[in-house]
This record gives sequence, C-alpha cells and structure tokens, in this order.
Amino acid sequence: METEEAEESDWHEIRVLDNQVQRGEALELTDDVRDLIKRTAPTVAIPEADAETALARVDSGTALLHEIRRRITEGSNRLVDALDRMYQLQQKGDLDGARQQMRDVLAVEVVPLYREVAEGEIEKLNKLS
Repeated sequence: METEEAEESDWHEIRVLDNQVQRGEALELTDDVRDLIKRTAPTVAIPEADAETALARVDSGTALLHEIRRRITEGSNRLVDALDRMYQLQQKGDLDGARQQMRDVLAVEVVPLYREVAEGEIEKLNKLS
C-alpha cells in the first residue's frame, strides 16, 4: 500500500511538472527533478538506464517527462474505459465479453499497475464463471 501511495504521489508530481513545461516553463534538471523522473520511469515501464541517459540533457529529459505523463494518462484512460465496458457486460451476464475488455487492455498496456488491475479483474471474472 505504501508503494502505491508513493507511486501516486510521484505521478501527481510528474503531472504538475509536465503541466508547467506545457505552459512554456523550461524543465530544470535539479537533483530533485532527476530523482523524481528516475524513480517514476520504471513505474511506467521505462528502464532506469534509459531514464538515466535521457536525463543527461534538458531536451531528452523533457521528452522523457512527456512520455511518462503520456503513459500515465493514456493508460489510465484506456483502463477506465475498459472497466466501464467490462462492468456493463458483466451486468448483462456476458462474462466472456467482460474478460475480453481486460484482455484488450493487456494486449497494449505497458504500465505495470494498470496491467495488474486488468489481470486482477480477469481473475475475479474467472471466479464468477
């Protein structure tokens, strides 16, 4: 639970930082910012070594920040939409269709947390069968 809370806090900080950059502020690669990005990259399936390399320059560090934010946002949207469809299908008794919604997420999702949620939902649906 503590890890999830730390991850959620880091993701929030990434969003805030990315919003600042999107508004035109230059990314300052301070030690704190580097630590945040290096710590957050693996939570969205970006290898630490890739993050380290990207943080050598402001332009590549900025691109990495945008990519982390994109994965958080797009993955969240994809999962929420699929969960909504899954619950609708489950209520209609279509457990196979409900499971397929989560399989579709797993086919494209790279963020470990979102993958875990989808896998957990499949397990729950399997127990209902």
